[in-house]
Amino acid sequence: MATSSTTTIESLLDLDSLLSAEDRDLRTMVREFGEQRLRPHIAEWFEQGQVPVRELAVEIGKLGLLGMHLTGYGCGGSTATAYGLVCQELEAVDSGLRSLVSVQGSLAMFAIHRWGSEQQREQWLPGMAAGELIGCFGLTEPDFGSNPGGMRTTARRDGSDWIINGSKMWITNASIADVAIVWARSKEGVVGFAVPTSTPGFTSREMTHKMSLRASITSEFTLDDVRLPEDARLPEAQGLSAPLSCLSEARFGIVFGAVGAARDCLETTLDYIGSRQVFDKPLAGYQLSQAKIADMAVEFTKAQLLALHLGRLKDEHRIRPEQVSVGKLNNVREAIKIARQCRTLLGANGITLEYPVLRHANNLESVLTYEGTSEVHQLVIGEALTGVSAFR
Repeated sequence: MATSSTTTIESLLDLDSLLSAEDRDLRTMVREFGEQRLRPHIAEWFEQGQVPVRELAVEIGKLGLLGMHLTGYGCGGSTATAYGLVCQELEAVDSGLRSLVSVQGSLAMFAIHRWGSEQQREQWLPGMAAGELIGCFGLTEPDFGSNPGGMRTTARRDGSDWIINGSKMWITNASIADVAIVWARSKEGVVGFAVPTSTPGFTSREMTHKMSLRASITSEFTLDDVRLPEDARLPEAQGLSAPLSCLSEARFGIVFGAVGAARDCLETTLDYIGSRQVFDKPLAGYQLSQAKIADMAVEFTKAQLLALHLGRLKDEHRIRPEQVSVGKLNNVREAIKIARQCRTLLGANGITLEYPVLRHANNLESVLTYEGTSEVHQLVIGEALTGVSAFR
C-alpha cells in the first residue's frame, strides 16, 4: 500500500519557510483560482486550441495580477518574488496561461512603463492592468528570432510622422490585441512604438496547427505603411538594449513558471503511482519508481531554490542578465526532463489529456525555445564567465 508519509514535494526541504506570510497567502489565492477557474477547462482549451483570453484577462486583472510588479497606473507594485510565485501557480495549470500574464505585464506593460512617455502610460496601462485592454510585444520576425538585431522591420520619418513597414511572427495575443509594442530599425537605431492595432495598415492572423501552447493565442502581424504620430514612439527607448530589457523581465517569470509545471507533473505522478497496482502492489513500491521520483524531487527543489534566490536578487535590484539566463536555462531544462520522466511512470495514461504531464511537456518545448533558446543562454553565461563573446 502507499506510504502514509505526509511529506510533499514542497515540504521535502521546507521551502515554505523561505516565504513571507504575504507571499504564501498570495500563492494560495492564485492556486485556488487556478484549481477552481482554470484547471476544469484547460484540457478542453488545449485540445480545441482555443482559450477565452479576453474573458480571462478581466478576471485575472480583478485579482491584481497584470503588471503586478510595476508601480502606479493601476498596478500593484508587488515584489519580484511575489510576481514569480504567481507565474509559478499559473504555469502549474498551463504554460499558456502564464504566458498571458507575462506577455501582458512583463513585455507589453513593462515596455510602456519603462520606456514610454507619461501620456502613453496614462493612455494604456490602467486598462491593461484591469485586463480590459490586451497588449502584445512585436520583436521576433520570421527570419530573426535569436538574433533580433537583424530585424528587417523599418521605421522612417515622414514629416512629423513615422512610417513603419515589416512583419513580426510568433507573437502572443497579437490577433486580439488592442496595442502592439513594435520594434523597428531606423536611421537613429532600434526604436519602439506603441501601435494601436486599429491603425490602418496593421493586419494580423492567428497561427494554428500548433502542437504546443495550444491554450494560448499565437499570431503574426504585418505593418504595411503604418503611419504613426511622433507621440506613438517610446521616447526613452534607444537601441536594442530596450527590447532586450523587456525580454529579461519576461525570462524572470519563466524561471518560476517552469517550476510550477514541474511540480504539477510530480504531484500528479505521486498520486498516480500510489494507487496504480502493478503485479499486485502499488507502482510506488518499486525501487525504480522511487529512484525516478527521488531524482526528480531533488531537481525540482534545486530549481525552486534557484528561483527564490533570483527573486531576492531582483527585489534588491542586484540581478544581472546572465543570472536570469542561469535560471531560465536550468529550470526549463529540468522541468521538461521531469515532465518526460513522469510520463514514463504514467505509462499509456500519460499520453492522454486526462493527465497533465504530456501537455506540460509539449508546452515546455516552446518555453525551452522562446525568450532565448537554451543555446543563447549558454552563450550569455559563457560570455559572462570568459569575457569573450561567441555570438559572432
